[in-house]
Amino acid sequence: MQKMNWQQLYSPVRTGSSRTSRAPGSSSGADRRTSFLRDYDRIIFSSAFRRLQNKTQVFPLPGPVFVHNRLTHSLEVASVGRSLGKVVGDALADRYPGLGEEFREFYKYELPSVIAAGCLAHDIGNPPFGHSGEDAIRNFFRGLEGEGGRRFKEELTPNQQRDFLYFEGNANAFRTLTHHFNENSPGGFKLTYVTLASIVKYPADSLNGFNKQQLATKKSGFFDSEIDTYQAIAAELGIPRLHPEKHIYARHPFVYLVEAADDICYRIIDFEDAHRLNIISIDTIKDLFLSFFDEEEGYDARDRVEKVFHQINDDNQKVQFLRAKLINLLIHRVRDVFIENEDLLLEGKLERSLIDYLPARQVSLVKKIDAYSVQHIYNHRSVVEIEIAGYNVIGGMLKEFFSAVLNPHSAKSEKLLQLISRQFVITGQPDRLYEDTQSVVDFIAGMTDLYAVDLYRKITGMAFPQIR
Repeated sequence: MQKMNWQQLYSPVRTGSSRTSRAPGSSSGADRRTSFLRDYDRIIFSSAFRRLQNKTQVFPLPGPVFVHNRLTHSLEVASVGRSLGKVVGDALADRYPGLGEEFREFYKYELPSVIAAGCLAHDIGNPPFGHSGEDAIRNFFRGLEGEGGRRFKEELTPNQQRDFLYFEGNANAFRTLTHHFNENSPGGFKLTYVTLASIVKYPADSLNGFNKQQLATKKSGFFDSEIDTYQAIAAELGIPRLHPEKHIYARHPFVYLVEAADDICYRIIDFEDAHRLNIISIDTIKDLFLSFFDEEEGYDARDRVEKVFHQINDDNQKVQFLRAKLINLLIHRVRDVFIENEDLLLEGKLERSLIDYLPARQVSLVKKIDAYSVQHIYNHRSVVEIEIAGYNVIGGMLKEFFSAVLNPHSAKSEKLLQLISRQFVITGQPDRLYEDTQSVVDFIAGMTDLYAVDLYRKITGMAFPQIR
């Protein structure tokens, strides 16, 4: 199999652009931002990113105690990702001093922006109500019966069917960022290929994804409609195809850094939120988090960390201190793992996340955090309640809007379809069921939690618009 190389794995070429030069540079003399900084800015200022402020991370929103939503989570992951990009980029630039100034410039100064931008966008395709939103979409299509079920099976290819039967937020993020929807200009957000490649955790289509025999196919990374886009990115960056007849690719090495930033953040931050909600005690967090420092020396030695911890009076401040210390420790441990596994990364053969390659003792502590989270956080009553609400709201809206797509000319369907934003095109043509169904899912997946609940109540008659 073709081996990837660090010099080809980055490129300023963008989706929707006819420019093919790999040379970095700004778009004009007046714009001194690099191509990769512009990626970060385009995501930050987008409506899709802004809507993450009202999408559930774990605990219900809003509440009397502020907890993380998808937006604050993504910003924090981007901060950790930027640091990971910096320490890894510095290491690569110092390891290969003879590869030229452009190579050194990218890895020493631009890689942090790429990883930060990828982290900002990693959840941008997630539907309302957390992961239960994904499950609600899948369950709706798996339960189709009658005329809708028949047309779904007959008019969509197997891969297109699996785009919905195994709906995946990762693949939807790639679509959100690259698809032009109802605009004439192609390319979506027009991000650089390298930023886009860094978010595709599972570079396989829906037909070949959801096969846990290898990491690249654990889930899916792009829908049937975006296969050509990913193929172009893979060709530009030298990402090898793992099977000559299937849409399965090796992971881009930068994916591991975006994934690691998310892995670090959600494990630690979910504990912090649970503490603020009085679900987890300060003693539990102290015991778990301080254990990571048992074998550290110098500034990170446990006795020094614990001494500062006990000098802090407020429990929330104590948790914040431990959170900052642990994130910093894990950033440098992940950097070491990345560099130690350079050959496997470039060969596309690293079959676990970077967190899983930490020293055995720290991996066991991570597993303790995971087990505790499943028992006490992810199955907490408030979390389960919002997940059930997500099933009902998203399933109910899909029932209404998918029925309208199947029978677009009935009186009720015409009214329902008027509610779908013009950004999402409904053709009403019998041979365009896949595209029209995608538009319905695009519309619903892009909603905030509150908007989804409000619209669901209105279209089902549970609430009425105010009459002025």
